[in-house]
Amino acid sequence: MANWQKSDWRNKPRVQMPEYTDASALTSVEEQLASYPPLVFAGEARSLKAKLAAASRGEAFLLQGGDCAESFAQFSADHIRDTFKVMLQMAMVLTFGAKVPVIKVGRMAGQFAKPRSAPTETVNGVELPSYRGDIINELDFTSEARIPDPKKMLQAYTQAAATLNLLRAFSQGGYADMHQVHAWTLGFTASEEAQKYRNLANRISDALDFMNAAGVDSSTAHTLHSVDFYTSHEGLLLEYEEALTRLDSTSGDWLAGSGHMLWIGDRTRQPDGAHVEFLRGVQNPIGLKCGPTTTAEDLKVLMEKLNPENEAGRLTLIARFGAGSVGDHLPRLIKAVKEEGANVVWSCDPMHGNTIKSATGYKTRPFESVLREVREFFGVHGAEGTIPGGVHFEMTGQDVTECTGGLRDVSEEDLGSRYHTACDPRLNASQSLELAFLVAEELSNMREGAAAKQAV
Repeated sequence: MANWQKSDWRNKPRVQMPEYTDASALTSVEEQLASYPPLVFAGEARSLKAKLAAASRGEAFLLQGGDCAESFAQFSADHIRDTFKVMLQMAMVLTFGAKVPVIKVGRMAGQFAKPRSAPTETVNGVELPSYRGDIINELDFTSEARIPDPKKMLQAYTQAAATLNLLRAFSQGGYADMHQVHAWTLGFTASEEAQKYRNLANRISDALDFMNAAGVDSSTAHTLHSVDFYTSHEGLLLEYEEALTRLDSTSGDWLAGSGHMLWIGDRTRQPDGAHVEFLRGVQNPIGLKCGPTTTAEDLKVLMEKLNPENEAGRLTLIARFGAGSVGDHLPRLIKAVKEEGANVVWSCDPMHGNTIKSATGYKTRPFESVLREVREFFGVHGAEGTIPGGVHFEMTGQDVTECTGGLRDVSEEDLGSRYHTACDPRLNASQSLELAFLVAEELSNMREGAAAKQAV
């Protein structure tokens, strides 16, 4: 972008970012990061943008999922593998329901910083700065742990690089073989609780059997043996983002080298703020969280700033309103997009608007509320004649008890048994896959309804 420099955000109002007390230590870390290789490459970002352009036309579907906030302490190959595995299962089910390719984007290899509703928190009368993610400070409730430490950016980079290395190996090394992925899903539907999803799983089996009989299998078709998998995170800590931003020699455009896709949160989408200023200048596909306070006028200004060329696949609008509120807010934003003739991907985040505090004191998200918001999202798009292009979940491949409900009927009393999140409650592996089956039904119904209208 002409006349844009990656440090221009420093002249804009900043929110949700730490104030580092040691300026020389911060400068040293930024210089060190700036000398490191980027974590992702421009060709990968362009590939994702092209796929998202297809999603904006209804020719693909976006599945974005992963941790609310990645942890240094819980980092392991098993955690990465398990989340990747569940996302592959979800993608297969969604592909069958939507009858279009599913774009797989993890909230991984960079989702270390978190916006907070208040700058401080109080426990037993003691007030300390809020925990803002492992890239900034520590979860322990002590004054020393809560001091922002710039050196944590170096640890975040190292962990992100290791995560990406493993994800690339899993994606291309045979672990993602379609037949193996479906075998895992059949294991899920074998349980008595999942019986209602068995019919769809059996139909997928029949389709795979047909392809095998026709000679299309993993040995002859590379696409059955490997997948494209991309990473994403909220572009929140701008010192880290700027340090990893590189000039792409092929196009002459700037690339945010920290992840394939970055998004702007509902708390940092000020049109004249630092986060919008930074992300408007990079070539990566970007997301914009849209909550109940997003006005039509703000959205129009943001679309013009973030995607002035109206490039398909560049901007994904991630709707997050809360169950029961989608009909109050989404139609007016859809109208604003139509009035501008804007190319966008509409995605549904049914997690952030449905967080409640349980009677046992844990933050949780009821599975039924998550599902209800997804259904409302599809319903509004069906009524408006627009395309529901994706879903965005906070989830994990681990068997946690953080969200209530689902097939295994996690209760509020169960929450304390395996509540491991550092920030927000996540869907566990079973709940994630169940949700994929239910979203697949919505996609299939919408596809059949559109075909019926065309026939008439």
